[in-house]
Amino acid sequence: MAIVTLLLITLVVAAPSAFAVQHIVGDSSGWTNFGDYTTWASSNTFNVGDTLLFSYSSSHGVDVVSKDDYDNCATSNAISSYTGGSTTIKLTQPGPMYFACPSFGHCSTGMKLAINVVSPGSSNSPATTTPSSSDNNLTPPSTTSPSTPSTSTPSSKSANSANHNMVVGFSLILAPLFVLMC
Repeated sequence: MAIVTLLLITLVVAAPSAFAVQHIVGDSSGWTNFGDYTTWASSNTFNVGDTLLFSYSSSHGVDVVSKDDYDNCATSNAISSYTGGSTTIKLTQPGPMYFACPSFGHCSTGMKLAINVVSPGSSNSPATTTPSSSDNNLTPPSTTSPSTPSTSTPSSKSANSANHNMVVGFSLILAPLFVLMC
């Protein structure tokens, strides 16, 4: 009985980390001047613990900016700046986040992204509103690390489907264990 209880506790504690999603910004198009990032963001739900993967050419970069700088396409006061063609940013806290390409003219032609990060357990529907204009004091994510994109990385839509399958799988495992404990 103690082994079953320990296994159950381990599964419950480990489960949240298994549900993190890597969102590939712009899906297969990546981070380019031709993306529609407003539509892309509205079709995704961003949770604390998820990551954003920006894949881009050497003529681009990624800046984390404030709401005001996002609105004005100003990147001279960026909170964080990234270059190198591949940037992974971990979403560590709930609330709005804003990104822009620092290359001249790119932001003003649409190469910018606004997302709203939700806490675990919040509504899991895609964000359809622009993050609040009252948040001008963003802090950079506490953990950022560039990574090489994997060719087998699923798109965010297939990753969400995989997460659903994992939830069903955990339910099928946990239900019999719960019955055994009772």
